[in-house]
Amino acid sequence: ALVSVLHHAELSVDGAAVTLRLTLGALAEIEERLGGGDFSELARRLEKPGVGHLLILIEALSAGGGRRLSADDLGTAEIDLAEAARAVAKAFAALAPEGSKA
Repeated sequence: ALVSVLHHAELSVDGAAVTLRLTLGALAEIEERLGGGDFSELARRLEKPGVGHLLILIEALSAGGGRRLSADDLGTAEIDLAEAARAVAKAFAALAPEGSKA
């Protein structure tokens, strides 16, 4: 079962805070773009995401947070890669089973 609490994270993009939130819409977009509509394939790909995958994740999660950043915007933005990876992981904590540490 999915945790009912919405998880979100903040990411600094060009010095401005952007909210990343995993919504059903963001998850559906990510699944379609990275997993070909297959959740198990998506999970496998997200174990070790490349930079291109990270951009897709941030794009979808920023839309879930209320301010979609395009891949073009993200490609030229100042973003700390380690911070981005942590923020995406925190946003995905909503998928962790209840009682687990995410």
